[in-house]
Amino acid sequence: MRTLTVDTPSHRYPIYIGSGLSGQLAQLLPAHTTRRAAIITNTTVEPLYAPRLRAALDETGTAHFTIILEDGEQYKDWHSLNRIFDGLMQAEAERNTTLIALGGGVIGDITGFAAACYQRGAPFIQMPTTLLSQVDSSVGGKTAVNHPLGKNMIGAFYQPQAVLADLDTLATLPAREFSAGMAEVIKYALLGDAGFLLWLENHIDKLMAQEPDILAQAVYHCCRMKADIVAADETERGIRAWLNLGHTFGHAIEAEMGYGNWLHGEAVAAGMVLAARLSVETGRLNGSDVARITALLARAGLPVEPPRFPFDHWLAHMRHDKKVSNGVMRFIGLEQLGRAVIDDITDHALLHRTLAPYLP
Repeated sequence: MRTLTVDTPSHRYPIYIGSGLSGQLAQLLPAHTTRRAAIITNTTVEPLYAPRLRAALDETGTAHFTIILEDGEQYKDWHSLNRIFDGLMQAEAERNTTLIALGGGVIGDITGFAAACYQRGAPFIQMPTTLLSQVDSSVGGKTAVNHPLGKNMIGAFYQPQAVLADLDTLATLPAREFSAGMAEVIKYALLGDAGFLLWLENHIDKLMAQEPDILAQAVYHCCRMKADIVAADETERGIRAWLNLGHTFGHAIEAEMGYGNWLHGEAVAAGMVLAARLSVETGRLNGSDVARITALLARAGLPVEPPRFPFDHWLAHMRHDKKVSNGVMRFIGLEQLGRAVIDDITDHALLHRTLAPYLP
């Protein structure tokens, strides 16, 4: 097991990464739970991993109950959030009841937001079960639900008590979901570590085969990068925005196609290609850089072209992005491979040239 520490102005907490963590829950959980816990999970994950968690809580003498949501990005909404509140209220949960998010990014985000709101703040633990959530969404305290007009537009910064990432849970992931998580892994290389990009290019086949040592190295590296960025900029006033590389375009794809039809990581992958093309238009990258990014994403089984829809739809979605400031659209681009930059874009012609090959 490897341990990292996220040290933010609001809270300091550990990330545990390793295989077989489910067998160590009775040792790890007591330091981070109160005498009562609520397990928040979904219909897919519950039969796979909730029994082990319940057994560990029993072993530690922690009373518990379970709230089970539907599985999918389309359920990351107010209705599911209220189902959590209903379950907490019906169980007479108190402010110190620990909420445990057992699942992927949707469960982690919505549980964190529920914890931030319930009685003005209850403790919660992240137990991510997908690659995407282990390398990205479970770390850093971003919590939210989606709105029909925009993804993650309603939420809060609220840090967990701990993150427990059991790599064994990735063995049950469908191949498409694992590939979706790889988009976030590749994102970290592009935005801040050219050496990691080269490492990924050399090890991508072993990583896709989930070779244990290679997988552990990748997850640890991404978590360490995110921990450092979050520690420097907890509430996204500066460099934390780099973590949105590809996300402005990607969120537009998700909103246009309907949440859940394109997985988040798939939309981010196509979004990163578009971000690279935009960086060519701004004179920073060249065509060979875009080709290198595209090739790596394709080797990870990810889409490298967005769906086709009208330019005015792209603009409408991107104007609802969280990074819009004073009415100006803000994109994360690349100065070079391994170094991100924030671009304020007012020239719609620049965006149109970027998207032109994919417009109907």
